Amino acid sequence: MQSYKKQLVSGIAYTAVAKYAGMAVSLVVVAVLARLLSPSDFGVVAIATVIISFFSVFSDFGFEPAIIQYKQLTKKDLSNIFSYTTWMGVFLAVLFFFLSWAISKYYKNDNLLLICQLLSVNLFFATANIVPNALVHKDKLFKFIAWRTLIVQTIGGTAAIIAAISGLGLYSLVINPIFSSIVIFMINFRKYPQQLCFTFGTESIKKIFSFSVYQFLFSVINFFSRNLDKLIIGKYLNLSALGYYEKSYRLMMLPLENITHIVSPVMHPIFSEFQSDLKKLATSYEGVIKFLSFVGFPLSILLYFTAKELVLIIFGNQWLLSVPSFEILAISVGIQIVLATAGPIFQASNSTKQLFICGLLSSALTISAVLFSVVVFKTIESVAWAVTITIAINFLQVYMIMYLGVFKRNMASLFKQLYSPLIVSAILIIANLLFRNFVQIDNLILSLICKSAISLMILLVYVQFSREYDIYKKVRSLINQTFS
Repeated sequence: MQSYKKQLVSGIAYTAVAKYAGMAVSLVVVAVLARLLSPSDFGVVAIATVIISFFSVFSDFGFEPAIIQYKQLTKKDLSNIFSYTTWMGVFLAVLFFFLSWAISKYYKNDNLLLICQLLSVNLFFATANIVPNALVHKDKLFKFIAWRTLIVQTIGGTAAIIAAISGLGLYSLVINPIFSSIVIFMINFRKYPQQLCFTFGTESIKKIFSFSVYQFLFSVINFFSRNLDKLIIGKYLNLSALGYYEKSYRLMMLPLENITHIVSPVMHPIFSEFQSDLKKLATSYEGVIKFLSFVGFPLSILLYFTAKELVLIIFGNQWLLSVPSFEILAISVGIQIVLATAGPIFQASNSTKQLFICGLLSSALTISAVLFSVVVFKTIESVAWAVTITIAINFLQVYMIMYLGVFKRNMASLFKQLYSPLIVSAILIIANLLFRNFVQIDNLILSLICKSAISLMILLVYVQFSREYDIYKKVRSLINQTFS
């Protein structure tokens, strides 16, 4: 057990260093680009990104988590799967390139034509990278992953800013994803070179098909669940509305990605060792749920009460219309932080069929709610409410299937992990309401600092005195180690 904990903490630590540094880089890049480009520019790229993400789902076919899960794959199997993904990447990139005319015509925007054609390069390299990237994760090279990602992200973001300043316009938004996909593939391939064959490697794919097919089906429906809101807004409202919504959604996703993306990539390679001991897997995972709840639920409260400060400080006054939708989406952050870790647990327990069922139910509910909100209310705020409410409902159904169907475990043990984080979140709501009603601070930065400091202090005091975590002991131990 100690070995698993050490691996988990070490992996999260390395990933966290790069992720939080990457978050700072992303905020700087987005802040600069948001002041140089218009909401409609971001709307155009958002549409192209959503569509190319859909193509990427078909190229992956659930192979990456399957390679991590299956320990008995040979070098020949890996080369066969690599050959399949490479040729599939060629096919999908060419297909996407020629479909760019139809996409541009459908959305009645000429800029989409070249944007889509440029991003077809990204699609090829991202597909060819599936096997090398899976091997990096399978061998738990978290330090390597962290520094690789941070360096590439920093260089790509800098290039995007230089391009925007030089007048490249919306095309500067595709520099970073294209650059990143090419360089990360080259780095991973150098680390884990594969032999390219003129074959689709069907005999090797059969070995992982029962696992990967449900992972693939889940990815397809999860794509629609995650991206349909943007496609519908872009089509039935307008690109400026999509730009405002995309900014609020992207800002909501920043803390989500930079918390769950330091935990989830580490979880599957480590927890896959417990695939034959579901009780140990469940109890180990509950420790993760409790910790993330203490991070995510209070963070949701803070984001809600600092929505205006964050949007105006990061993006500028021209993005004021993004504030209401961001406030609504912020409510779901805590739930999403916990929910995002469910996938690796389904994978680690060889339960991708149950993962697919969860995704199917979630997708049906989300698509119905988003369509209803657009048809009836016709505002980005109504879409944000539809997304937030369905996330809460999906949280319940996902963990019902996990606990009752996979773990064969009473859900009371899950709710026990959530009880204390919900109490401190309620305290934070009261404190922020009092602050907002009785303290008036016009300076946005000062207001953000004050609200953040008060929320953090309340959280730390609660955690320490409720004995959930002994922060004082951990800090004292760290100081002693540093100066000893």
